[in-house]
Amino acid sequence: MHTSSLFTRFSARKLFTATAFTASLLFTGISSAAAPLKVGYSDWPGWVAWQVAIEKGWFKEAGVDVQFEWFDYVASMDAFAAGKIDGVTVTNGDALVTGSGGAKNVMILITDYSNGNDMIVGKPGVKSLKDLKGKKVGLETGFVEHLLLLNGLEKVGMKESDVTIVNTKTNETPQALASGDLAAIGAWQPNSGEAMSRVPGAKPIYTSADEPGLIYDVLTVSPVSLSTRKADWKKVIKVWDKVVVYINDPKTQPDAVKIMAARVGIKPEAYLPLLKGTKLLSLEEGKKVFVKANGFKSLYGSSKIADDFNVKYGVYKTPMDLTKAIDGSLATK
Repeated sequence: MHTSSLFTRFSARKLFTATAFTASLLFTGISSAAAPLKVGYSDWPGWVAWQVAIEKGWFKEAGVDVQFEWFDYVASMDAFAAGKIDGVTVTNGDALVTGSGGAKNVMILITDYSNGNDMIVGKPGVKSLKDLKGKKVGLETGFVEHLLLLNGLEKVGMKESDVTIVNTKTNETPQALASGDLAAIGAWQPNSGEAMSRVPGAKPIYTSADEPGLIYDVLTVSPVSLSTRKADWKKVIKVWDKVVVYINDPKTQPDAVKIMAARVGIKPEAYLPLLKGTKLLSLEEGKKVFVKANGFKSLYGSSKIADDFNVKYGVYKTPMDLTKAIDGSLATK
């Protein structure tokens, strides 16, 4: 199963933050009208979805010259910071991390939100988050599963101090749960699924489906490219709506899944569960998320929570200006 970048979708953020500023000194914001827009994308269902438009020739039909370049996740952020691409697909939290390192970017499209792929998995006998009181939970501190756990604990009236967090690399969480030292782990697919297969009776006790909007996935672009190629980015965004319809339509979904699975080198039947844990958002659905509000139903609210979390856990030091980091005008008009 070639889904290795799902392991690193939220990984290496601190390393990236430390290097992005240096790389961003090279950033010029590719913006020549004669050149194709360049977009970096990687292995997450909400981004692999673009492959449908690529293979169907929908960008050419829309009259926009765009070149999608395939990367491992962190490498895509590095390429953006170095000015090699105009836009990149990332989580909203990682868009902020990218900007904090000096590679300024503007989120212009919400592709999806994680809808169950991110999980807190309890060992047999652990039926709810309340059962974790006084026990050990393995996850990567300062990363998205940490935020997921804190959110869940708050919902059931618990605090972080009610559990003992054991810093565990996400790709090592299946082994960690199997060792018997932990009551639960935090991981995303396919790591969470592997943990449950290694420990019969283990099950999700809290997932990203319980808090829609905790993790939004976006297309974010350089401010220079946005200002000089606004009409072209508008066309790219319109194509996205066509992609969502094609993937969600029961008549065309099998073909879409076949295309997406081929992009990452796995069988369609193995890819479908990953797609089901991702809620693709049409432009109409995205309009509601672009409204400025508090909480997870808004990209602004979710990003504010991610920003506070990133500062608290030392991912970066200074809060980001969300009014400059988000621009939904192209996707909402």
